[in-house]
Amino acid sequence: MVVMSSTAVVAASSRPVDVTDPVITVRGLTKSYGGRTVVDHLDLDVHAGEVVGLIGANGAGKTTTVEILQGLRRADAGQVRVLGLDPVAAGDRLRRLVGSQLQSSGLPDRMRVGEAMRLFAGPNASDAEVLLERFGLAGKRRSPYGGMSGGERQRLFLVLAVLNRPRLVILDELTQGLDPAARHEVWSAVEQLRSAGTTVLLVTHELEEAEALCEHVVAMRDGRVLDRGAPAELIARHAGAAVVRFTLPAQDAATVASMLQELNRLPGVAGVVREHGQAVVRGSATAIAHVGSWLVRTGCPVPDDLRVDVPSLESALLTLLESPASSSTPASAPRPRLHTDTIGATS
Repeated sequence: MVVMSSTAVVAASSRPVDVTDPVITVRGLTKSYGGRTVVDHLDLDVHAGEVVGLIGANGAGKTTTVEILQGLRRADAGQVRVLGLDPVAAGDRLRRLVGSQLQSSGLPDRMRVGEAMRLFAGPNASDAEVLLERFGLAGKRRSPYGGMSGGERQRLFLVLAVLNRPRLVILDELTQGLDPAARHEVWSAVEQLRSAGTTVLLVTHELEEAEALCEHVVAMRDGRVLDRGAPAELIARHAGAAVVRFTLPAQDAATVASMLQELNRLPGVAGVVREHGQAVVRGSATAIAHVGSWLVRTGCPVPDDLRVDVPSLESALLTLLESPASSSTPASAPRPRLHTDTIGATS
């Protein structure tokens, strides 16, 4: 049996969204299972029009957090407001304002795309044909779900998540298991949501995905926030230096020493050494541009072995995850199974 979370279908909200609206406000969110804390005093803010990512290793508490935000689980402590509503007390009202794609999302294999669109469309739904065209599925209206590729299925879930004009879209491991081509197809679809001003909360352990799509990220471990900010900010704080390597054209020691001194004085350069006949320049991302400019300005031919290693969000997160833990409480306790609503017939 294939099921899709009932929160993946929402109705429209006609109230205009102010870009200053706090879409999600979380203070001190705590959740435990069997005496083990999986979300530990979490604070989170998401404003209208933002794409915010929750990142971290499996078991960091990301999925539990978004399940609480949608009213699928009840917090043990803390304050949670989504679009100004308590997800537990106002769950029915909130589900009319939020679209989501969860890890367990699925459809019956025999259900056709057009049937799914009609099934999930609310009274104020967007034009189905326009959405299918926008997400590259215009020719798939009569295609059964079971015959679609992984990328097509995930794009269909995005269409269903935004079909009823939600004010917030929550995506949990949207591209898990997809090949690189399909993953980039789905990224393009999320970019369309961002361009349209849709507020998105993205849960992912794909750091390249978070870096490409998110304006802000929240790095989590053991249910706690390790750091937060724009991807570039976390990279600058935790990912270490950019490194440029290339073979120096000069052979005599005096000329090489002079070149190394010149490189060391360039803006953004933290240090220069010679290793195995190569100049190894470490510094900020700014240093990369200045090294390239130096090569052109000095008339040096661009070395065939020129290599640039740019710090990434992945290296930043690895540094954070390897830092000493501030709490001995693990967040790896098993979570009870969610009950989801079955749609369609058993295949």
